[in-house]
Amino acid sequence: MSAVPDGKKLVRSPSGLRMVPENGAFNSPFSLDEPQWVPDKECPRCMQCDTKFDFIKRKHHCRRCGRCFCDKCCSKKVVLPRMCFVDPVRQCAECSLVSQKEMEFYDKQLKVLLGGGSFVVTLGTSEKSETMTCRLSNNHRYLFLDGESHFEVELSRISSMQILTDGTSPGENDIHTYTSLLDSQYISEGGTSRASGMLLHYKPMGSQDAQQLRMEAADDKKVASLWLAAMHKAAKLLYEARDQ
Repeated sequence: MSAVPDGKKLVRSPSGLRMVPENGAFNSPFSLDEPQWVPDKECPRCMQCDTKFDFIKRKHHCRRCGRCFCDKCCSKKVVLPRMCFVDPVRQCAECSLVSQKEMEFYDKQLKVLLGGGSFVVTLGTSEKSETMTCRLSNNHRYLFLDGESHFEVELSRISSMQILTDGTSPGENDIHTYTSLLDSQYISEGGTSRASGMLLHYKPMGSQDAQQLRMEAADDKKVASLWLAAMHKAAKLLYEARDQ
């Protein structure tokens, strides 16, 4: 184990070298814990193709799910940023597909969230709204909202989130609401609808009472829509991280 700048440290585990926060309390809310490996004595055969292990057919553990496979069924090395691995790590076919799909979030959507978007923000039941820039913090743990005032929402304290959409089909002007993203694994993409706002409930630090926050796209609706679509994807990862 060795210390490196910016409050992170290098840790070597059986799965590989990881770059993790010095303080575990500052882990990204999108991160996943390393799985417990299935003990060697409990897997005499490949858990995919049922090949029996021997001196020639060696067993390998998938770094994402921890299950035991032969080399043929666990040969791919894929990047796994959600577990903070420095290098690509061995994963089974099923897990490697999931990890590859998640890379789109880290390569594209995460950058959009960090860049921010402009929204008309209403806090609670107040009739007063304020145009603010909303962006994800660099450590991925907070939503920063900046305008004439400033406040923060910790992602781990969000209890429910809904993406609001404007129907863009001819004659369709209703606003549609997705199911709560943090309570549902399946979310309909809404066809041709474009994300226009977000409604979330969260508990401010030091409070057990939920606060409502409503955000609606301000001037640059295209940028705001892209930001909301990225937040839609982020919410799915938050759900998975909480449910592990």
